[in-house]
Amino acid sequence: MENLRLYIKESYDELMNHVTWPTWPELFSSAKLIIVSTVIISLVIAIFDAVASNLLEMIYNL
Repeated sequence: MENLRLYIKESYDELMNHVTWPTWPELFSSAKLIIVSTVIISLVIAIFDAVASNLLEMIYNL
């Protein structure tokens, strides 16, 4: 039981005193990058899906 208390105490200390948290501008910048990347990757996947669908439809109609 003492080991668990020590673990929780050390984990809390690490989280509050040793972790470097990003600033709000850094956080928003990273979030914008993730959103833009997600949209771009989604569009690329949608384009590949449409092309593959059209190719398969052409092959099936032969």
